[in-house]
Amino acid sequence: MPLNFVKMHANGDDFVLIDARGRTNPITRELARALGDRRRGIGFNQLVVLGDCSDSAAQLTFFNADGSSLDTCGSATRGAADLLMQESGVTSVQVKTARGLQQCLRLEDRSVSVEMGLPSFDWQSIPLVRELDSLHLPLPGTPAACSMGNPHCSFFVDDLAPLDIATLGPQIESDPLFPHKTNVHFIQVIDRQTIRLRIWERNGAIPLGSGSCSCAAAVNGIRRGLLDSPVRVLCDGGPVTVSWDGQGKVRLAGSVTRVFSGSL
Repeated sequence: MPLNFVKMHANGDDFVLIDARGRTNPITRELARALGDRRRGIGFNQLVVLGDCSDSAAQLTFFNADGSSLDTCGSATRGAADLLMQESGVTSVQVKTARGLQQCLRLEDRSVSVEMGLPSFDWQSIPLVRELDSLHLPLPGTPAACSMGNPHCSFFVDDLAPLDIATLGPQIESDPLFPHKTNVHFIQVIDRQTIRLRIWERNGAIPLGSGSCSCAAAVNGIRRGLLDSPVRVLCDGGPVTVSWDGQGKVRLAGSVTRVFSGSL
């Protein structure tokens, strides 16, 4: 049976969408890993499968390129919302992920805004290996940690330029404090509503951008008293905007681009 797909990216953070509405989800861990191979498959940072859902436009299921599953992906959620809104000719749509129902909007500049859910700060939810103050972890640089449905660790630095992300990232990702490993952020505050962000993504990559990492970096900066919402996050591939009032759900806004579609 042919497997149809759409390749998209959000400021270079690339993902593949597979529409499985009306049929059984065809994606297994092994198939996701094969599709994610940039030499033998399609290649992507994340894969999202759209499935049938009784209380939203689609149920979204996410995979990493290594075949592992994840609860959330801000870039791929925006891409799925973009596809669903174009399909129905509407400017708002609701999707469902492991994080619950998420409201998505088409903004005036054609970018897409999505609800990313509530951030979590207690040690068990992130998770950390033991009870700790997630705002000041006992690591060199005293980073902050939170969960956006996946674990994040944020370092605030004066200058990103001299940092060797490829060396530092894997060391922090696999620190014993993080039983499920962690995404790692290196953040330079430009002003109270702008940051420059570089990322080491859990499972080994330096992506051009990441929706959930952008959200977590902005949230941890607001918690630290360094930032005010909304926060413009400048990633290697381009900007996104993160809004958070300090209590409710986080909202992520940014562009998405369709690259090509195909059939395997």
